[in-house]
Amino acid sequence: MRLLLDTSVLIDALRFRHGRHELLAQLVRDGHTLSTTAVNVAEVYAGMRSEEEQPTQALLASLDCYDITAYAGRAAGRLKNKWAKKGRTIAIADAIVAAIALERECTLMTDNRKDFPMEELDLYPL
Repeated sequence: MRLLLDTSVLIDALRFRHGRHELLAQLVRDGHTLSTTAVNVAEVYAGMRSEEEQPTQALLASLDCYDITAYAGRAAGRLKNKWAKKGRTIAIADAIVAAIALERECTLMTDNRKDFPMEELDLYPL
């Protein structure tokens, strides 16, 4: 399984919360591919504590990192627009992460399921 890690999961793994570090290690041992996006990298660095720089670099270096393609940009805009018409505001960063997960056929691992209401998106059960 290809998993795309959202910012909440990355931060929990870095801070050894909720057993996320152990879960990710087990998933790797079980042969799953772990990835994230450039958006999530930016969010992690935005909230990083000074003592977390080395562990952050090590964790992120161990993951595949997906950039924002033109396809993902268009898809994110469409997702945001679709949900706005339903009266639901989706943050552009979340729309981009969702679009990349869909483009790359990844299961999204997030603690913020409410931010990703897209029925076409596969969410990892946490």
